[in-house]
Amino acid sequence: MARGSAADESESKPLDALYPLIVDSINEGVFTVNEDFQVTSFNNAAERITGIERTEAIGKKCHEVLKGSICQSGCALRATLQSGQPSRNVRVDVLNSDLERVPITVSTAVLKDKDGTMIGGVEIFRDISEVESLRKELSGRHRFRDIIGQSAAMQEVFAVIPQLAQADSAVLITGPSGTGKEMIAQAIHDLSPRREGPFIRVNCGALPDTLLESELFGHARGAFTGAIQSHPGRFTQASGGTLFLDEIGDVSPAFQVKLLRALEGGEIQPLGEAKTVRVDVRLISATNRDLETLMREGVFREDLYYRIRVIQVELPPLARRREDIPPLIAHFSRKLAARTGREAPQLAKNALVALLDYHYPGNVRELRNILERAFVLCTGATIDLRHLPAEVTGTTAAHRDKPPGSRRRPVDRRLAEVSIDPPSREHLPREARRLVATLDAHGWNRSETAAALGIGRTTLWRRMREYGLIDH
Repeated sequence: MARGSAADESESKPLDALYPLIVDSINEGVFTVNEDFQVTSFNNAAERITGIERTEAIGKKCHEVLKGSICQSGCALRATLQSGQPSRNVRVDVLNSDLERVPITVSTAVLKDKDGTMIGGVEIFRDISEVESLRKELSGRHRFRDIIGQSAAMQEVFAVIPQLAQADSAVLITGPSGTGKEMIAQAIHDLSPRREGPFIRVNCGALPDTLLESELFGHARGAFTGAIQSHPGRFTQASGGTLFLDEIGDVSPAFQVKLLRALEGGEIQPLGEAKTVRVDVRLISATNRDLETLMREGVFREDLYYRIRVIQVELPPLARRREDIPPLIAHFSRKLAARTGREAPQLAKNALVALLDYHYPGNVRELRNILERAFVLCTGATIDLRHLPAEVTGTTAAHRDKPPGSRRRPVDRRLAEVSIDPPSREHLPREARRLVATLDAHGWNRSETAAALGIGRTTLWRRMREYGLIDH
């Protein structure tokens, strides 16, 4: 017995030595206190979030370090030490070393020694500055990134995104091509507890079954001809984050069975492997097809439909929300001006009326492309009808002969009174030009851009606001 106890103790020593390294490697702030609420440890993330060095924090009372909004009354850590019950995700405002407000969420627990005697407490906290910025973008405003919407339909979408983000349920986003389904999926991920995890997109309609199975589930080396090395699969790569299955309505009935099995069991089996692999993903799917009609036709499985559509978000076509066209024009004009470093041309009234009157079969994506074309063709100070495509100005036979109801006349002229002129950007600073170039290189994906620049996502967000690349 004595020998076994000594062996157990010797085995625990290397692990004990790893604890500080483990705690310092995580992204959340962690500190511990004794029974007098004096800080006894303070990890790297806690230093980064608060701006206070470990040597300065240790030995002080925790309220002197964090200066939280609940320190004097309602302290979560004090309540935990008094009751013995942990707390989870308590919303708190603290002041950093520059006396700037930092919103965080805290979780607390009691620390006990080997005999079960309480020796203090631990608090884990997460900086949610970026999440709150995103929430503000979605609350009471008409835009979030490239998702523009002052219409009632889009305001409803904006209102529900924060609620969807906090759940872990499967979401199905429906709507015509070009309405921004992937951006809605990205917004849900960015506001969710999984935001530090990966966001992996797979276009299900672009691959045949054999390649789609390998792409999603992975394969072992030699599993098929050409498999010269193993591939983990998108399910595995998305574990801990979000898997976005675009064009889910194009998946064949045969593959739907395999997909349903993976979603229900939370396990995948890579091609050529005998063992299954556990995965932890939040599923968001999107389609421009009518899945209910496909179910009635026997093309889409009913059980898979209800598995992926726990919650549904529907994006209307642009033709049904024309009040969003002027702010969309203003937004894309600002982005084009920032990208090109030139002052955006004005938009003539007749050109605006034509844009408001157009039926947009390609939806928001088509409007963006129309404006980009106009920017290229316009060398003067004003975009007018000659800079717009023939289908927009109504000068082609195909446009004149389209089905009744696809084009609405007369246009509501009140919409043409909305200001769409972007702010002048005659001279972007060098740093701003570098930032825009990096954003362009990564498709304006903030996670990839921040990694390329070697900065945090919050820092990138602040710089984009500073240079006017996103609205304040």
